[in-house]
Amino acid sequence: MYSNSEADSWRLKFCSSIFVTLAVMTMIKDVVYGDSIDTDMEVLLSLKAFMQQHNRVNQGQYSKWNQSNNPCEWPRISCNDEQRVSAVDLSDSEISGEVFRNFSALTALSYLDLSMNTLHGVIPEDLSQCQSLKYLNLSHNILDGELKLQGLNQLEVLDLAINRFYGDMNISFPGICKNLVVANVSSNNFTGRIDQHFDECLNLQYFDLSSNRFSGDLWVRFTRLREFSVSENNLSGAILPSIFNGSCSLVNLDLSENEFSGEIAKGISNCRNLVTLNLGGNKFTGPIPSEIGSISSLKYLFLENNTFSRVIPESLLNLSSLVSLDFGRNNFGGDVQEIFGRFTQVKFLVLHSNSYTGGIHSSGILKLPNVSRLDLSYNKFTGSLPVEIAQKSSLKYLFLAYNHFSGTIPPEYGNLSHLQALDLSSNSLSGPIPPTIGNLKSLMFLMLANNLLTGPIPKELGDCTSLLWLNLSNNNLTGIIPAELKNIGTNVGPTFESNNQDKDRIVAGSGVCLEIQRWIPADYPSFSFLYKILTRKSCQNMQDQLFKGNGLFPICVAGSTIRTLQISGYIQLSGNQLSGQVPPEIGEMQTISMLNLAFNKFYGELPAEIGQMTLVVLNLTKNSFSGQIPMEIGNMKCMQNLDLSYNYFSGEFPPSLNSLTELSKFNISYNPLISGVIPASGQLATFDKQSYLGDPLLILPKFIVNSKDNGDTLPKFIDNSTDDEDEVIRNGFYNSMGVGFVVGFWGVCGSLILIRSWRHSYFCFLNLLHDWLYLRVAWIRQKLKDILRRS
Repeated sequence: MYSNSEADSWRLKFCSSIFVTLAVMTMIKDVVYGDSIDTDMEVLLSLKAFMQQHNRVNQGQYSKWNQSNNPCEWPRISCNDEQRVSAVDLSDSEISGEVFRNFSALTALSYLDLSMNTLHGVIPEDLSQCQSLKYLNLSHNILDGELKLQGLNQLEVLDLAINRFYGDMNISFPGICKNLVVANVSSNNFTGRIDQHFDECLNLQYFDLSSNRFSGDLWVRFTRLREFSVSENNLSGAILPSIFNGSCSLVNLDLSENEFSGEIAKGISNCRNLVTLNLGGNKFTGPIPSEIGSISSLKYLFLENNTFSRVIPESLLNLSSLVSLDFGRNNFGGDVQEIFGRFTQVKFLVLHSNSYTGGIHSSGILKLPNVSRLDLSYNKFTGSLPVEIAQKSSLKYLFLAYNHFSGTIPPEYGNLSHLQALDLSSNSLSGPIPPTIGNLKSLMFLMLANNLLTGPIPKELGDCTSLLWLNLSNNNLTGIIPAELKNIGTNVGPTFESNNQDKDRIVAGSGVCLEIQRWIPADYPSFSFLYKILTRKSCQNMQDQLFKGNGLFPICVAGSTIRTLQISGYIQLSGNQLSGQVPPEIGEMQTISMLNLAFNKFYGELPAEIGQMTLVVLNLTKNSFSGQIPMEIGNMKCMQNLDLSYNYFSGEFPPSLNSLTELSKFNISYNPLISGVIPASGQLATFDKQSYLGDPLLILPKFIVNSKDNGDTLPKFIDNSTDDEDEVIRNGFYNSMGVGFVVGFWGVCGSLILIRSWRHSYFCFLNLLHDWLYLRVAWIRQKLKDILRRS
């Protein structure tokens, strides 16, 4: 037996040994598993080195890691109460390459955001070992492969939107959805069914499966969510009435752009909290359920692109909160239904693509007191443009494109003081552009292309200081480019600010992608790739950026290759009868990145000031420009499309154009007076001979000339002709030029002293001389072709 003192001593020693053992075990655990801030720092430094290895320039905030010995103080890093790294936010950090393969070493990591980068490849298996992870955002990258996240059973938020993932989701679901609240896998390439994997996701509230390739039936338990979207998939079948028999928690429901058929279930009215209901782009038939009119919370109703009955239920007028109503593409035909003129609460009314022929006035839609967005495009309306709409001071967006309207543009449209977009393109409108359009200080989009408009471009358009997107192409406009146009787009800030403060958000309707495709040409480099992946979401995002000025296109100022994202518009004047010289003030247009003056009658020298613009696209083809090509064009380092073909440019070809390293489309063909040498290296050497046809004085590298021949005339090239052959070409050309000069010189001098009645004959002679010179040049080209054939 031990005495009390001995027992106490034994107990103390035993407890001490236990404490020491636990401490040692904790230390061992720290070493083995990295459960310390020091090992967290080592992992982060390894991550930094990995990212820097794959990103030599444009490094993000992670380049500042290791400025202190405490990772919790590093940018984009957060720690928990135990001073362990719990959050890594590398969103929008210009990271490329694959995903780091050792995030699991950060054993306290609960938040990881790698979104808005250019990460590629598959998700590494290591990421599935991050068992503490609650938030994972990999959206807006180019990741691919099958979704393998099994093991992340603590996840609450998962965002994989806008990537290239594919395959079935059953590898990860339902295994990871026990705690999942938010899941966004939109805009990928997922396939398979969705009606079998998500029943166990009992906490799920926000679920976005849109813009994938899912097929089969609809998941029937979506009514317990708050937001559910399966838009732009290949789902089919009927929407069973039994789906809505129980309680419904839905606030936003989007089933658009699928293959659903049959009638809309009347029980959808049980979703009493619905704010957005989008059923557009399906194969629904029959009457529109009158029960929808009892959903008092409904603000956005999209029923476009179906085959509904023409009869619109009177009960829908009871939707007092309704902001947006979209019935586009239902092929209603005839006159606009009278009931649409009674939706006095509506701000956005979309009725495009319905084959309407009349009823604009009789329906009363022109008198809707709150309408700010009216889309009547792609119908069959005829007659004059409605003047009454000019009384709607609330109107911001007016779309009447692709109809059969005729007559003149009402000058009263200049009274629409809040108008931001006016699209009257592709009608049969005639007469001048009214100068009153210059009163529209908030106007950002003016689309008048493909009409029969005549007269000059009114100088008053320069007063539209918010105007960024001007398209007047394919009309019969005459006169010069007014110097006042330099002021367009110089004060768009207040309009952007107003739109950012506007509480009535524009939810993507059926016409949003049509608008984007009308407004932004497919050959605009910064946007062309998006034409292949246009979704309603991407179109909506694009439109939001356009109207809110949140940055969109990569632009670099003259002389710099550094890009900044900013709103930048265009001027499209092609296909008219415009003439005169381009004003030097054009260089002051710093908000324009695309200038298209093709197929007009402009002449004279191109002003050197054009090199001060931030152009990405410059098209001057089929005009009569002369003189030297300004070397300053070489200052536009972000230039991607340059077309100077079919003009009369002369003199030495500017070597500065070879520094346009972003150039992907280039054409200088049929400028027979251009001379000089195209370098055998650099950007200009990447184009084939089609870019240089009809330029006999240009000397090209041999490998360009030996590229595939389409039967066109070939220009001169290096080291591939004899001196005698060169002499034939030179003599023929200089003889032609000599005769032309002599005849032209005495013709001009003689006309100054001849009687007035001879002057008409003189100008006819100049036309004949012009044609003769062209024939002479053609003869030279044929001689050159014969020489090449003999060689």
